[in-house]
Amino acid sequence: MFWTSVKRIFRSGFVSFWRNGFVSVSAMLVMVITLSVIAGTIFLGAILNSSLQEIRNKVDVNVYFVQGAAESDIFALEKSLQALPEVQNVTYTSADQAAADFKAKHQNDQITLQAFDELGYNPLGASLNIKAKDPSQYEGIANFLNSASSASANGSSIIDKVNYYDNKAAIDSLSKLIDSANKLGFALTVFLVVISILITYNTIRLSIFMSKEEISVMRLVGASRSYIRGPFVVSGAMYGLFSAVITLVLFYPVTLWLGKVTSNFFIGLNIFDYYMSNFGEIFLVIVFSGIFIGAFSSYLAARKHLKV
Repeated sequence: MFWTSVKRIFRSGFVSFWRNGFVSVSAMLVMVITLSVIAGTIFLGAILNSSLQEIRNKVDVNVYFVQGAAESDIFALEKSLQALPEVQNVTYTSADQAAADFKAKHQNDQITLQAFDELGYNPLGASLNIKAKDPSQYEGIANFLNSASSASANGSSIIDKVNYYDNKAAIDSLSKLIDSANKLGFALTVFLVVISILITYNTIRLSIFMSKEEISVMRLVGASRSYIRGPFVVSGAMYGLFSAVITLVLFYPVTLWLGKVTSNFFIGLNIFDYYMSNFGEIFLVIVFSGIFIGAFSSYLAARKHLKV
């Protein structure tokens, strides 16, 4: 008996979907727009995350050592830094390498190179470049360096300068930006889902209104509440499924056209490549969102406005 009722509910839902063609098309158009906005939010999030990740990769802390600092002391400090859980990697640059990099950078500036050679010695010291796993962790690393600044064989400080405090304002701003972006993305997604449900809810009310005589008959013969609501929920799920497929198909040429644009303006992220490489995940999100919004909106509309 139970499975018979389920089959009838699904059959009625399919029949209602195809019979009320105008209402179905109207509902799907609304949901295509809604799902397009959700998909657009996914792509904007990918662009933002890619941009923020690129900025993260460019944020670092450099430790400059005094002239004549023993390499054994520097390597000991490097090993201590690598053991910190906040540190992603540490890169050592010797004084000779720093001089070679300086000359390569100014190879077209003969005046600067001549002045450098006339010094008769290398004024550049060795350095360590430190990248943290998260920008918010640089302060802890800087505090560790301050506590270790006197570590040397003879007890004198080997650290000349830590540039964290020069970059502190930029690092703090980046940390706040990342946190705000994550909160904004979550709030925007919730807002869009709520708006989508409200819009679809009002559209599906038209389908329910057109079937009011059929519903009255079903109530008179003693149909249960779930049996009356079921076909509308099935129809709503079909609106969402077809709308999701249409949305995914439409985004193929759109992302293909925007691929080069985003690649040039958003730090190398090609939105078409992102769409194709993450199609499975995007497919699941859009299809699930469409079915959920359609079915849930239909359920609410049937419950509230049919008073079954």
